Amino acid sequence: MTTPEPLPQPLTGLPPLLDIRELSAYLGVPVSTIYDWRARGLGPRAYRFGKHLKFAVGDVTAWIEAQRDAAPSSSPSPDRR
Repeated sequence: MTTPEPLPQPLTGLPPLLDIRELSAYLGVPVSTIYDWRARGLGPRAYRFGKHLKFAVGDVTAWIEAQRDAAPSSSPSPDRR
């Protein structure tokens, strides 16, 4: 009996990559939304390998951070006095 080959380990030193379905699941949006964002220049940066898109986790994290709303101001608004 032969033992099965171990699964390949991720290469160290390279940033992890997500495919479009993984990104869709992570963000909780349809794949079509990500394609739409890309067409309009709104989504995270991606790498293209032939017909495949891959998203670096660091790029996704930076893009997510850029989507954050500004912190609410601590001074009351004029309507709330």
